[in-house]
Amino acid sequence: MRRFGRTVRAFRMRAEYGVRMAVQEPITGFAVAVVREDGRWRCSSLDPGALAELDAAITELGKLRSTGAAFGLLAIDDEFFVIVRPSPRGPSLLLSDAAAALDYDIAADVLDVLRVDPPDEDDDAVWPEGDLEILTDLGLPGAELEVIVGEVDLYPDEQLQMVAQRCGFAAEFAKILDEI
Repeated sequence: MRRFGRTVRAFRMRAEYGVRMAVQEPITGFAVAVVREDGRWRCSSLDPGALAELDAAITELGKLRSTGAAFGLLAIDDEFFVIVRPSPRGPSLLLSDAAAALDYDIAADVLDVLRVDPPDEDDDAVWPEGDLEILTDLGLPGAELEVIVGEVDLYPDEQLQMVAQRCGFAAEFAKILDEI
């Protein structure tokens, strides 16, 4: 069941000899770098470590040499997505579901950078945190991005495909997803 009565996928507790231990499950999904230079879009995969740690995603994106727009699209465990857009004054970030911070380190890292407290554990509401205007200059106004984020019946990869379509790099995005 997705988004409704969220499932805890990042950690499960296991009792061994009366001791509870946290066991980290592998994180699935994808991390894609998107670059626009000279009017052309280019997509490439990022290191899988970018799915687990925000610092890793920012570091990977920082390695890109681009005079144009560069940002990362991360889809984590069919649960939520993160858009990361580095800049000299610090990254712009968008987390599609703030409640994901209760279960995932990368989502908690995003809220830390944004200086936003995580929601209560009892809160099942889905709401974004961060900069909804993160891609406005690339053709996706904040109001439209908010509508995409609000489509809770869609998986994160489907939401990010809508982002790619609206910004104009859908073909390049689909191609990299086929390769991943």
